[in-house]
Amino acid sequence: MRDLLMLGIVLGALPFAFRHTWIGVLLWTWISVMNPHKLTFGFAYDAPWAAVAAGVTLISLIVTRDKLSVPWNPAVKVLFAFVIWMCLTTAFAFYPSLSWIQLNKVLKIQLMTVVALAALRERKHIELFIWVNVLSLGYYGFKGGLFTIKNGGAERVWGPPGGFIEGNNELAVALVMTIPLMNYLRLVATRAWVRHGLLALMLLTAVSALGSQSRGALLAVSAMGLVLWFRSERKVMTGIFVGVAAMVATTIMSSSWEQRMGTIQNYEQDHSAMGRIEAWRMTANLANHNLLGGGFDIYRPEIYAKYAPDALQQQGAHSIYFSVLGEHGYVGLFLFLAIWVLAFRTAGQIRRDAKKREETAWLHPLASMCQVSLIGYLVGGAFLALSYFDLPYNILVILVVSLRWLQEKRWEYEPQGAFGAAAPVSQIQAPPQRRFQP
Repeated sequence: MRDLLMLGIVLGALPFAFRHTWIGVLLWTWISVMNPHKLTFGFAYDAPWAAVAAGVTLISLIVTRDKLSVPWNPAVKVLFAFVIWMCLTTAFAFYPSLSWIQLNKVLKIQLMTVVALAALRERKHIELFIWVNVLSLGYYGFKGGLFTIKNGGAERVWGPPGGFIEGNNELAVALVMTIPLMNYLRLVATRAWVRHGLLALMLLTAVSALGSQSRGALLAVSAMGLVLWFRSERKVMTGIFVGVAAMVATTIMSSSWEQRMGTIQNYEQDHSAMGRIEAWRMTANLANHNLLGGGFDIYRPEIYAKYAPDALQQQGAHSIYFSVLGEHGYVGLFLFLAIWVLAFRTAGQIRRDAKKREETAWLHPLASMCQVSLIGYLVGGAFLALSYFDLPYNILVILVVSLRWLQEKRWEYEPQGAFGAAAPVSQIQAPPQRRFQP
């Protein structure tokens, strides 16, 4: 039944994706972020759904009548430079043929990132793109939250097999990053059932992230909660709500969860934590001796023997920073960090300029929540190898295309946003020649 449902959804969406590139982007995003085919049990499990969606979307670039253009935001330029640098480091990698396998995956993601940047132009496109990301991961948040409440956090929550979020830690950080996007949709929704449903989904997603028993997710949630409190205009009420929610969430957890979280303070006694630190030392030593790094495939006994001979464990770096450092050197790490610094600057520009007009007010909370989400990624990702995961780059897309909309939009009435999001407050059509100037 699940296989037929998957087939029906994809076949039903393909004709629309062929005509409109932005619909193809939504289809690709759903498949790549959620991995819905991995929830089936038959022919759909190993079918190349993502390749089909990407192929039709790329063909639509030629036949569509929609306006397409890539916004050359500074963050986009640095992203292009980072991709080119990864191609160079792969060409000179320690194991080029093996590194190419991972580069191939990364290039597919970044190719569709560029397509998304070109295709998502209207408010409807942006909101639907957010909804697809939220619901794709919110499914695991909803399911995992109920599972955690049922067993008191005694068993870990895992992601779908295959892909970036299969592990409990990776899924947890992805869920944490999704909560601010859920909150944005809640803030702009006009229908009560949508707001209440999103609030319940946010709480279950938070419980699911904690139920993964991921220490990185706990740190990410804490950092995000602090930022939300700092930015809140009602700090007392926000602090009380966050405190009560934290108490309720931790109360339902089992003693095994408390013991694992307690290892954050005593990491020297934790076998897994010390293994990560040894991997970080290895990648740093490798980068110190190789300008281009070692390529994607460096976590091997012979590499450890050369750059970390005293290491007792041999594992992946489990950090977005140290994995990029070891794989692509200091230049790669600089470009990677620059992407997110510029993304924050883009969000700051949106926050500043969106308040100048009623018609653009919806972008202010969106940019704010994207910043909070990226903080969750940068904190939680410090302990996980999610350097090439789709979601943070999707958030970058949201910010860049939102800034383009803000700068290019002619101020005229737009229909109500997706899933009950509020239409612009002012419905008076502006003069045709009037454009927003930041």
